[in-house]
Amino acid sequence: MANMLSAAQAAEFESKGFTYARGLFAPDEVKLLTEAMEKDPAVRSAILDRRDSEGRSTRIALWNRAGDSVYGLAARCARMVDTTEALLGGPVYHFQSKLTAKEPEVGGAWEWHQDYGYWYYNGCLRPDMLSVMIALDRTTRENGCLQIATGSHKLGRIDHTPLSPTQNEVDPSRMPYILERCPIEYGELEPGDALIFHCNAIHRSDANRSAKRRWTLLVCYNRTDNDTVFKTDDRYFVPLDKVDDGAIREAGLRFARGDNEEHFTSRPYVPDLRKAS
Repeated sequence: MANMLSAAQAAEFESKGFTYARGLFAPDEVKLLTEAMEKDPAVRSAILDRRDSEGRSTRIALWNRAGDSVYGLAARCARMVDTTEALLGGPVYHFQSKLTAKEPEVGGAWEWHQDYGYWYYNGCLRPDMLSVMIALDRTTRENGCLQIATGSHKLGRIDHTPLSPTQNEVDPSRMPYILERCPIEYGELEPGDALIFHCNAIHRSDANRSAKRRWTLLVCYNRTDNDTVFKTDDRYFVPLDKVDDGAIREAGLRFARGDNEEHFTSRPYVPDLRKAS
């Protein structure tokens, strides 16, 4: 097993809804992942602009399969898979990966939300899911790092309300009371660090008003016995072929092979809550 977390880190995840894996990826691996995000034609052609309430834009790319590219291998490597399986208590599959690119001075904000507030509508019956946010750049308060309401994952799934065509938010009438009980922690990261957080952890991020960009790679996992009951959203169970941790270096700067093995998406998934209700 290549579980990278100590017992104390696992306990932190249980109590706070998140924990850190500092230095999860080495500098040379981060360089490969960053260059792939910057240069891979498949990623570049999938970039979408997601605007916040001020009109600021976060550029994102999303894909639903972990293929043989260097970033696909990162999602399939033992340190990621074994750590996730230890935290979720069973075998997992790759649910989604996402590049979030907040450019200097223009990168947009994300409002308070739970990932399971979205993924529930994909047909995942239980919140046996998590995300691993890998910092490609230094991630600070100034350039819009992730903020998490500590312990909020224990509140269960909370109703969300539509905020914009590209974003839903936790019921804003509840957030002041939640924050009284669940203090905010700022997830500041160095390149190669990872922030691992539960799908019910309530989180947000500020706009990037600094001169430093903030790029992160998020890999999301679901327990295999929590497979989606609907098969229409392309996030259902596909076996995950785990690879050795050395596969990233062995692959080098390997891009997507051109047949859309990764299943890049053409739009972000935002459930229509008016129809759902």
